[in-house]
Amino acid sequence: MARSRALKRIQRKSETEETLKDNIELLRCRAGLLTGKDKALIQMYLDNANTYRQMARISGVNEANIARRIHKVIRRLLDGEYITCLRNRDQFTPVQMEIAHDYFILGISMKNIATRHEVTIYTVRKTMRQIQHLVQYDSKKKSYR
Repeated sequence: MARSRALKRIQRKSETEETLKDNIELLRCRAGLLTGKDKALIQMYLDNANTYRQMARISGVNEANIARRIHKVIRRLLDGEYITCLRNRDQFTPVQMEIAHDYFILGISMKNIATRHEVTIYTVRKTMRQIQHLVQYDSKKKSYR
């Protein structure tokens, strides 16, 4: 009985390691979607294996700010909403795709997106609702398979 628990623990650990490796590879692939500071932080974190302290020293900000920023960027990259938009880009206009990129990848607020693209906040909200419906439909479709 103790042996079976140990085997299960080892199996869970190897599954966790595989998931972690897959997520790291996914992050490396999706890092190309980023721009500016976020892209530099993720590359320093993944490719150079810099610590938060090293990155904070280089950028001149607090270590906690670096950690928070990296976690937000990683969460946005691993979230599949923008990837769903890319898969279904024929359903969106180029402006809607830019809105999706700004919101899901760059983390820009709806108000700033509206100002940036010279559209109304209503247009941005409408686009986001359309994307969320598509994402929900896509996730339901995957769960039926």
